[in-house]
Amino acid sequence: MMLIADSGATKTDWGMGGSLADFRLVHTEGINPFHQSEEGVGRIIAEQLVPQLPCPADEVSCICFYGAGCTPEKSESVVRPLRSLFPSCGDIQVESDLLGAARALCKHEPGIACILGTGSNSCLYDGDRIVDNIPPLGYVLGDEGSGACIGKRFLGDCMKRRLPQDIFDGLLAEYRLTPSQILEHVYRMPQANRFLAGFAPYIYKCRNIPAVRRFLIGCFDDFFRRNVYLYGNKWPVSFVGSVAWHFQEEIRESAAAFGFAVSRFLKSPIGELAKYHLENIHT
Repeated sequence: MMLIADSGATKTDWGMGGSLADFRLVHTEGINPFHQSEEGVGRIIAEQLVPQLPCPADEVSCICFYGAGCTPEKSESVVRPLRSLFPSCGDIQVESDLLGAARALCKHEPGIACILGTGSNSCLYDGDRIVDNIPPLGYVLGDEGSGACIGKRFLGDCMKRRLPQDIFDGLLAEYRLTPSQILEHVYRMPQANRFLAGFAPYIYKCRNIPAVRRFLIGCFDDFFRRNVYLYGNKWPVSFVGSVAWHFQEEIRESAAAFGFAVSRFLKSPIGELAKYHLENIHT
């Protein structure tokens, strides 16, 4: 049986099966070795994934894990727990979530692949590998177009009165927060990026208000200007992630302004990653 994982800051999608016909999907907490210890990664896999397996762990023959934070320097923090929990598995690959996105979106064709979820990232993909990547830098220095960055800017614009007061009042009521509690969450509590991205559903509900629509277009313009535009507009651009999926109209408008042709949107890459790997096995 093959395990295929796509892991972000919030959750990990695990696909499992020996063919597309018997492929099934389960979920665990997000795994990011940049923010979590090796022991923490192992605990998530042992406590949340292993009990959901449809077969004994020693029947897993191949694991392809694509994850946020899985740089060459950090990937061993995922490889070692997987090797410990699946000792009979002879093929364990841990790659970046960006390569997973490119393979899901573009398969074997060149293009620009983008992730817009809790965080953001982008790359130029030649149909086989990533050939260029503008570093996302995280939600403090970058991550333009991500849920965390949009949430951060939205709160800042609300609190600095750049958006109508009734929009901010609605947010405070919906999330049962006060301005001081927002500052406490952002500056003193862990995983502020998840907290900030959690306002995306409210922003989505308000997206047709003219001021909010202008705000969103500005956020995605920044994503194109500071990231995608630097690859050139010779190639089509595709997107994966919850933010990309829900704000397709605004993203298309920004893409057109920068001269990009949009190819496709995926809410999650896991289904297309299953096709990429399992179709390759059986052809």
